Amino acid sequence: MPAWLNAGEAEVFLSLRVTPKASVDRIDGVYLSDDGAARLAVKVRAVPDKGAANKAVEMLIAKALGVRKSDVAVTSGATSRLKIVRVEGDPAAIVARAKDLVEHP
Repeated sequence: MPAWLNAGEAEVFLSLRVTPKASVDRIDGVYLSDDGAARLAVKVRAVPDKGAANKAVEMLIAKALGVRKSDVAVTSGATSRLKIVRVEGDPAAIVARAKDLVEHP
């Protein structure tokens, strides 16, 4: 399993590096930080003001993984570019879709 994914019993946690104020909303593959940590690179058009970028991230992840918006939540890093997002649902299906996003953008 990729380092940016962590599956639980009824959810999956994604490690993200978010770029707000981008020209387009998209998942941009895997980002390797200077410390060697792998994170899923996400760009959103929203500005990081009053949670707008976090909401945009949640909506983008929900759409990309085919889950309801209410099943996705930023659980860590609300004011940081580095975030942890929880996606509730069938872990096997979510992991497969997440891997597919990176392999076939």
